[in-house]
Amino acid sequence: MIENLPLKEQFLREGFVSALRTIAPAAQPLFGKMNPQQMAEHMAEYIRLGYGNPVVAEIFYTQDSLEKLRQFILSEKPFKDNTPNPILGNTPRPCVFSDYAAAVTDVERAVDELFRAFEQNRELTVASPFFGRLDYPMTVHLLDKHARHHLRQFGISAA
Repeated sequence: MIENLPLKEQFLREGFVSALRTIAPAAQPLFGKMNPQQMAEHMAEYIRLGYGNPVVAEIFYTQDSLEKLRQFILSEKPFKDNTPNPILGNTPRPCVFSDYAAAVTDVERAVDELFRAFEQNRELTVASPFFGRLDYPMTVHLLDKHARHHLRQFGISAA
């Protein structure tokens, strides 16, 4: 059972993009290597992965580790600073959008797409490359945790 699911939905729908808009495009991260635009583009990509666009075939867990990973994502424990991501590697990807504002607008679009996808199919489950198959509550919980992690990266504590 996911705690505070309605608050997490509201944060993703409203609070996250608002918080992103408070980050200066030239802000330096407190941890990690991504600049604000790279982080926003990364979040848009992972929000879309949350409803299966694109489908990621490669998995980065073993059946033995899956239970422990799922316990973590279902907990309220935050991601640790500098949590490695094997999909990204050690070097942030080059930016796709012309500027940070455009990247944040794309995050907003991705959030809308996510909720629309689950509204159209309440039974949708999506294969996560890190955590196995996730349903709607698990996806919202994971994205809430991920979004708050990246806000912390730039010194923002989201309520």
